[in-house]
Amino acid sequence: MRTVLMVAEKPSLAQSIAKILSRGSMSSRKGLNGACSVHEYTGSFLGQSAHFKMTSVCGHVMTLDFIGKYNSWDKVDPAELFSKAPTEKKEANPKLTMVKFLQVEGRGCDCVVLWLDCDKEGENICFEVLDAVLPVMNKPRSTERTIYRAKFSSITDTDICNAMNHLGEPNRNEALSVDARQELDLRIGCAFTRFQTKYFQGKYGNLDSSLISFGPCQTPTLGFCVERHDKIQSFKPETYWVLQAKLNPEKESSLTLDWDRVRVFDREVAQMFLNITKMAKEAKVESVSKKEKVKQRPLALNTVEMLRVASAALGMGPQHAMQIAERLYTQGYISYPRTETTHYPENFDLKGCLRQQANNPYWAETVKALLSEGINRPRKGHDAGDHPPITPMRAATEAELGGDGWRLYEYITRHFIATVSADCKYLQTTISFTIGPERFTCIGKVVTSPGFTEVMPWHSIPLEESLPHCERGDLFPVGEIKLLEKQTSPPDYLTEAELITLMEKHGIGTDASIPVHINNICQRNYVTVESGRRLKPTNLGIVLVHGYYKIDAELVLPTIRSAVEKQLNLIALGKANYHQVLEHTLDIFKRKFHYFVDSIAGMDELMEVSFSPLAATGKPLSRCGKCHRFMKYIQAKPSRLHCSHCDDTYSLPQNGTIKLYKELRCPLDDFELVLWSSGSRGKSYPLCPYCYNHPPFRDMKKGMGCNECTHPTCQHSLSMLGIGQCVECENGVLVLDPTSGPKWKMACNKCNVIVHFFENAHKVRVSPETCDLCDAALVDVDFNKAKSPLPGDETQHLGCVFCDPVFQDLVELKHAAMRHPMHRGGQGKRQGRGRGKGRRPGGRLNPKKPKDKMAALAAYFV
Repeated sequence: MRTVLMVAEKPSLAQSIAKILSRGSMSSRKGLNGACSVHEYTGSFLGQSAHFKMTSVCGHVMTLDFIGKYNSWDKVDPAELFSKAPTEKKEANPKLTMVKFLQVEGRGCDCVVLWLDCDKEGENICFEVLDAVLPVMNKPRSTERTIYRAKFSSITDTDICNAMNHLGEPNRNEALSVDARQELDLRIGCAFTRFQTKYFQGKYGNLDSSLISFGPCQTPTLGFCVERHDKIQSFKPETYWVLQAKLNPEKESSLTLDWDRVRVFDREVAQMFLNITKMAKEAKVESVSKKEKVKQRPLALNTVEMLRVASAALGMGPQHAMQIAERLYTQGYISYPRTETTHYPENFDLKGCLRQQANNPYWAETVKALLSEGINRPRKGHDAGDHPPITPMRAATEAELGGDGWRLYEYITRHFIATVSADCKYLQTTISFTIGPERFTCIGKVVTSPGFTEVMPWHSIPLEESLPHCERGDLFPVGEIKLLEKQTSPPDYLTEAELITLMEKHGIGTDASIPVHINNICQRNYVTVESGRRLKPTNLGIVLVHGYYKIDAELVLPTIRSAVEKQLNLIALGKANYHQVLEHTLDIFKRKFHYFVDSIAGMDELMEVSFSPLAATGKPLSRCGKCHRFMKYIQAKPSRLHCSHCDDTYSLPQNGTIKLYKELRCPLDDFELVLWSSGSRGKSYPLCPYCYNHPPFRDMKKGMGCNECTHPTCQHSLSMLGIGQCVECENGVLVLDPTSGPKWKMACNKCNVIVHFFENAHKVRVSPETCDLCDAALVDVDFNKAKSPLPGDETQHLGCVFCDPVFQDLVELKHAAMRHPMHRGGQGKRQGRGRGKGRRPGGRLNPKKPKDKMAALAAYFV
């Protein structure tokens, strides 16, 4: 019997697909990485009986990065990143050990069926999966085919079974176009980002952004927002005048007429028209025309339109809307949400999808009427050749989906019903009047057939005052004529919906990446999202775009990126050479980069106007070890210390608070220590600003605090305060936090594990002695007599945190979930760092060192 491995893009999809194909009779187990499950069943494959193993990845298996030494910002010239720096594929999430997991499951399999999402990214992941599993699969006979690709657009029984019966092959060209995009974005983005971040953060203190990033798509996206800001700033309002006339056709009603000239910008001319018309007491009907007009039903829904509506009408950001749409897709409620197509194929089962909605109280009547009277064929839209438009695939209730999930599903469903409904028809009546020599008009609309607006009421024709019945030559008394003074108003800031439209129009990003680029400019503090989801550029965003315009406008204009996107699409279609496109584009941007570096003074002039130099920013905090003057603490991102006398800047740990640590000094360089803390519930540790940036010992890396310092005698170092190996991660050591009393704790110097112990103790010290059982450092605890939990009213005790029964009830693990020993791989004793291995054996009378330290801790902590 052949064994067939099947791989989907997400664990939830694998489960849904396996359930459909096995008709519910499958066995499931967790994979070795703990994140992905494996669903097994027996069935038929290409006419032969086969054993199926259905599993998944979690998005991309691999990611592109520079090889080790080129990841150093300090040692590498950014210009080298364009061509010299070699790249490599690394595991996207090393913790998931996805390659190992795929190889374990793929070993001994005869065929692989790829159920990755059917878009370019999905094709790319197909080849990442193949690179992992092909070496361990059974070798095929000479002409035997072993690789199959399933093409599907929704998680329904029909679509999945149809995909299984019509298996194709993965598309190498589409995968290459994604590789090309990844490499271009990595090389171009990193080179510009590293250069401008180091240049400007070394000069200015209040930029309030930890990274001044550049992206070939991100920067033109920001450019659109700043362009609108500039229009608002340069706008000069102009005064204009409008003539407004009101008729009284009946005693109690009045009719407002619109002036055919619309408006005039000269006050005296406007006054002249007013004087002329005021002389006439009656308005004469010149013509009455009635026309039947049609408001077309919408085109079928694609990704960009869904994101536009989600932002404008539902108040959801594009990234959030996309995440919800993906969740609805994986749960089988809607078809694939990433599509550029607005045209249904001829064989699409529109009636079947519509029948699913026949019992929903919100639109049941409309649906039943359509099914009985016959549906209208949707309008002919654009066929991009990818997926059908976004369509509801099964019925749902608000209780099932809840909140934003229901709101998005409801819109998608209403939109779908509208596409197969009739157009909205209405009668438009236009009456033309003359008052003296001036012409005025009045328009009224009456709906004759509501059509699709029944299910999309926000598109309905607004109710208006009914027009009087009249014929040519009729006269009506003029109630009043007045002159209104108004002013032209500036445009408003771009909404997300308007920005998405601009990005689509100019070819910036794809339907999948547009939300990511918009999210990036918000995350980088280049724009803020104001009420109505309008994007207002920050000072930093404005200065950057103006600087790019000043140096090289093509860096911010959409033209060059649009041209690159077209080249990438040609790679996907097999019409352009991957290496040539890559080489040509990188050569253009390399030249632009060198010109940008040479001309950076132009952008710097703009920065000087908006931001303060480092020396003028921040508050004095700690003393420099070189000049013994106070260094200033700059709180704005990225937080750092700056000595204006030595003109040195020292980076600090981010996302926490920094304060002076008891005016204690580092024994190596005489810098005053500072204390970093992530809050009362988090961890804290002291650090020397100089050692943090210039590691003093060979086994230390940049960015290490005192809790990782291997100084043999310093009272703040790992050597003096380390207690035992971390209970959760491989390399961490639990280090006493000497500032935490009376709620004492030790924290891992690598991960986020915190162990609370000895609450209300007067003193806790780490002893030089070690535990005979587990090699952890012994801890000397001193309690106040009134609060001592020790037996026999003792106030002092020396023992092992892990092994001493006296301490057993005084230790509590926080801040991390224990992982099961079986997920840790390997059995033998692992050598710890610093203070030894420090593990508590199981609760036996004659304890021995456990083979697996996790088994012991599970017994102790759980």
